[in-house]
Amino acid sequence: MLGLDGGGDVDLPALELADRPLVIVVGSEGKGLSRLVTETCDQIVSIPISAATESLNAGIATSVALYQVATLRAEQLPRE
Repeated sequence: MLGLDGGGDVDLPALELADRPLVIVVGSEGKGLSRLVTETCDQIVSIPISAATESLNAGIATSVALYQVATLRAEQLPRE
């Protein structure tokens, strides 16, 4: 299970769990992930953003994470 949080210990481009079935958990826009959900996740991932951007809303963060997972999975497909 993957948790999205601005203070995550893994940057999204370095995600290593994209090669298996994956559940992505996104916290509320104000409070983030609860402590119990954070403890249950295999990785807490953050999306690198510029200092000029304060934060991403939950829907945008989810879209970015799903796109990155799809990109990583596509790179792992055998070439014909």
